[in-house]
Amino acid sequence: MMARNCDSRAGVTALSLILLCLTISNNIVPVAEAIWLSIPNSGTKCVSEEIQNDVVVLADYYVLNEEHPEHPVTVTVRVTSPYGNNLHHNENATHGQFAFTTSEGGNYLACFTLDGHQEPATGVTLSLDWKIGIAAKDWDSVAKKEKIEGVELEVRKLKDHAEAIHNNLLYLKQREADMREVSEKTNSRVAWFSIMSLGVCIVVSVLQLWHLKRYFQKKKLI
Repeated sequence: MMARNCDSRAGVTALSLILLCLTISNNIVPVAEAIWLSIPNSGTKCVSEEIQNDVVVLADYYVLNEEHPEHPVTVTVRVTSPYGNNLHHNENATHGQFAFTTSEGGNYLACFTLDGHQEPATGVTLSLDWKIGIAAKDWDSVAKKEKIEGVELEVRKLKDHAEAIHNNLLYLKQREADMREVSEKTNSRVAWFSIMSLGVCIVVSVLQLWHLKRYFQKKKLI
């Protein structure tokens, strides 16, 4: 009876740890984002995601024209890196996909623009299935390649989730350190600027007093 209670407690503890890991990974590590975008008749609709370095990104998109489904509407798609490098460009597209591995950390931008000479009354809707990191991994291929399944496969997923959480925490720590350094430099510059401004005000006040004194002396008022 005691052994059964221990096994039951161990099972509950393991399940709790798994749920905790999955909850933390969903909150800390960006893994997937499936969204619907309403693209206006004029202008551009963009989606941005902050991603760290060396992360796999996969995305599928397709256009829906609910008003006139028999007349396909096309869009121009452009995906850029934080430093403006073009990662994906597609014109006159009704659907497509892009995949890349990030080479720099920061905000990655995907912009969708309705192509010219198309004027649906209410614009169009675009579906974007954005997968990042763990969500972009093909676990079926991993299971077949490494010949693992069941609990072993789930443990492998949890291990990769833990590594992703660790790497993301290190990335956030580095970002926080960079922001703190920038803030300290800004505060230092503001302090020196304030000191210089105060010095200039003092010098100008002294020069004004000296000039007024000489003026009054020439006029023999003092």
